[in-house]
Amino acid sequence: MTPLLQVKNLVTEFGGAKGRPGLKAVNDVSFNVERGTVLGLVGESGSGKSVTGFSIMRLLERPGRVASGQIVFDGVDIANCSEEEIRRLRGKRIAMVFQDPMMTLNPVLTVGTQMVEAVQAHDNVSKETARRRARDSLGVVGIPSPEERLKAYPHQFSGGMRQRVAIAIALLHKPDLIIADEPTTALDVTIQSQIISEFQKLTEVSNTAVIWITHDLAIVSRLADEIAVMYAGRLVETGPVSEVLTNPRHPYTAGLIASVPSQNRRGKPLRQIPGMTPAISRLPQGCSFRTRCDRATDGCLLMPALMPENDRSFRCIHPVTKVTA
Repeated sequence: MTPLLQVKNLVTEFGGAKGRPGLKAVNDVSFNVERGTVLGLVGESGSGKSVTGFSIMRLLERPGRVASGQIVFDGVDIANCSEEEIRRLRGKRIAMVFQDPMMTLNPVLTVGTQMVEAVQAHDNVSKETARRRARDSLGVVGIPSPEERLKAYPHQFSGGMRQRVAIAIALLHKPDLIIADEPTTALDVTIQSQIISEFQKLTEVSNTAVIWITHDLAIVSRLADEIAVMYAGRLVETGPVSEVLTNPRHPYTAGLIASVPSQNRRGKPLRQIPGMTPAISRLPQGCSFRTRCDRATDGCLLMPALMPENDRSFRCIHPVTKVTA
């Protein structure tokens, strides 16, 4: 079966003019997303996760641009679609939940007005029908008294409630693909669990595909089927969640897992990856993780290719030894 989304050798650049290359925030990234599955796209801040999501949605602002590669959605390369064509897909078949809900919500319009407009922009239904869909969607994400809350303005909601409204808008059309950029960061644990449960139901009942962008490995382990780990704009490890989180092969993935507080012992200092993610303007020669890695050798002065291993891959010439049960 052909995947719903195929990202092939995607390169997203910022800057660059008159034929000069820009800075590569996303560098030769490839992955597939099947219908009804969840891909967890993980990594530290600055790794290129959100830029990858914006590239797929064609929401990059200048000087950002997709420099090369393909973004094939349901057989169509949307990297080369016209603005009109991508506008018909965006919101209807592909939706995005932003980390900051105020990127989605207009502060001078009521939530109800915005949600009704979102429904009628793609579906030829009455205002009353659109309003009922908006009310029901607010109820799905756990907003109490949804009929009354449709009359409220964004500033009358807390930060977590605004995020729930943004998620409700993304769910209005039951899209084929949802790109969720840290959507539960501002929510308390109870509501976070509820939202994750709703996304799980969406993938099972509606066969919706999800790209879940996060740094929270606990959420990925619960929600995702596949995982793609990014570092400094490149994929460094991909594969089934259960295999990657149990037996990480790339030192960066192993470092992320070891940094989770539950992996550490009481009374002992928390383990962490030394140093900081390098700026894309000052990447080290060869493997970008080389300067933070205790396994690095002179061989790491050359950028390794993604090495396949069964149904997974990793970008390292000194992979972590597999852990056996």
